[in-house]
Amino acid sequence: MSVNTESTASFDETETRSDEMNSTIEEWVEDLANDVDEAAASAEFQEWLDVQSRFHDYSHRNTLLIKLQCPEASRVAGYNTWRNEFDRHVQEGKSAIWIWAPIITKQCPECENSPSYHDNSDCEYDETPPEEWSKGLVGFKPASVFDISQTEGEPLPDLETEATGDPGGLVPALLESADSLGVETRIVPPEEWSYGEAKGVCKRRSMMTMHPQVEVQDRENQADLASTLIHEYAHAILHFEVEDETERSKREVEAEAVAYVVGRYFGVDTSGSAFYLAAWSGDDAEAITGRLGRISHTAQELIDTLEEQY
Repeated sequence: MSVNTESTASFDETETRSDEMNSTIEEWVEDLANDVDEAAASAEFQEWLDVQSRFHDYSHRNTLLIKLQCPEASRVAGYNTWRNEFDRHVQEGKSAIWIWAPIITKQCPECENSPSYHDNSDCEYDETPPEEWSKGLVGFKPASVFDISQTEGEPLPDLETEATGDPGGLVPALLESADSLGVETRIVPPEEWSYGEAKGVCKRRSMMTMHPQVEVQDRENQADLASTLIHEYAHAILHFEVEDETERSKREVEAEAVAYVVGRYFGVDTSGSAFYLAAWSGDDAEAITGRLGRISHTAQELIDTLEEQY
């Protein structure tokens, strides 16, 4: 692939920054689409998943931008946020990391533009004055952030550990979250397991609730059990309704990627994971962008739901 961790991207030119940010993302995805059969593409993909696990509530576009500029970033914030909220200061000479920030402002109820764009549009809405319009998302703009490694000052005690607890607490949280996620879950004793070498399955809908049914084989290794549960939950969310076998195999990679992101977020050691993107062979850049978005969204949904129980 033409983009790798040997040389990081930068967006120094103000006038062209927005276009360069968009084109860099597009080029990365196109390279991935063209080279899915190559080991380098799988490595690039896994590096993006590492960043996504650290910034689970960021869009895939923003985690790609962070990966391409500062792949080792662990926590980012704006210059003033570091200074005013954390009493830390950006070190002299450090380059900003550019991401997309939402533009929230008053919106025309009809054309949904901001007042200034509304004034220059053909929209004739005039039932209420702009000062009475509700606020909403009207677009995105480049915004600069800095990683904690680029700052100095007061320590952040909550960063001493990678996640929110040991993996042992993750299994109960997953079981408690099943209803919220629309999944029925059963942990099966080894002597009752009837699915051969499979660690878990996501099978037919329950006739009572119409929810997907997840079954996993019980085991002493709670981290492995949690990882299997996450993987099967991802199956239930990502492709339970998908009938096409080719697409199901493609989404198997998505489910494994979600398990990797969520597991790493909660401190589950998934260092043995490996991703082989050959299943995505034939997908164009638009299709792969859709897959990255599904991985990001599904991982965020799982993490947010689990956080309520953890």
